[in-house]
Amino acid sequence: MDPIIILLALATFASTLIGGTVAIRFRKALPYFFAFAAGTLITVAFLDLMPESINLAQSIGLPIRDVLIAVVLSFLFYSFVERYFLTHHHHDEKEEGHGHPMGPIGAGSLVIHSLLDGVAIGAAFSVNPAIGIIVALAVIFHDFTDGINTVVVMLRNKHNAGRALAFLFADAIAPVAGVLLTYLFIVNSAYLSVILAIFVGEFLYIGATSILPETYKHSFSRMMLIMTFGVILILVLTSVV
Repeated sequence: MDPIIILLALATFASTLIGGTVAIRFRKALPYFFAFAAGTLITVAFLDLMPESINLAQSIGLPIRDVLIAVVLSFLFYSFVERYFLTHHHHDEKEEGHGHPMGPIGAGSLVIHSLLDGVAIGAAFSVNPAIGIIVALAVIFHDFTDGINTVVVMLRNKHNAGRALAFLFADAIAPVAGVLLTYLFIVNSAYLSVILAIFVGEFLYIGATSILPETYKHSFSRMMLIMTFGVILILVLTSVV
């Protein structure tokens, strides 16, 4: 294995940890992180995951309509899941350290997303090392926001810092594991296209329906400023590759 790809994989690990640690360290500023996470999750869904899913679908002749159906079904599924848990798990909020199940569900999906980021790095390197480096750099900067989002999703759903850190570590190690997987397996493009579409639906739901309403309780101008910064940051990062 090329030593450069090992160093870049370790850099994604560090970037994710730093982002999540910042979110935990400055928990008093959590509303700002809510706004930032909402902006980045929604933008990642539209400008990163959706185009990649559609491109994969087109490359194998999978109808784009099927991809969009997967997005809608994913959004509805996570809406149903959260509504179900809101109805049946109110007792969790009364027990210290027990949070809403949507926390691990959302953070777990971010971990899988980071795993696929690692797969993207490994796949790009297998085609052309120069392209691999560009993809890796984009992922490194993007993973800083992933670390923040993972922690925000856990804390927003009433989980303690210890659990948030556990998912943060999993999110940090995921890209490294993704790179290693590219040396062991070949991922079916049809499955990957649908998986990415499912993430689009979920990230839209988490960003727009779960996290965004939390910003309504605070200064509109400040929340919009931070949210816009998150959108612009992802816009720039997704334009690199």
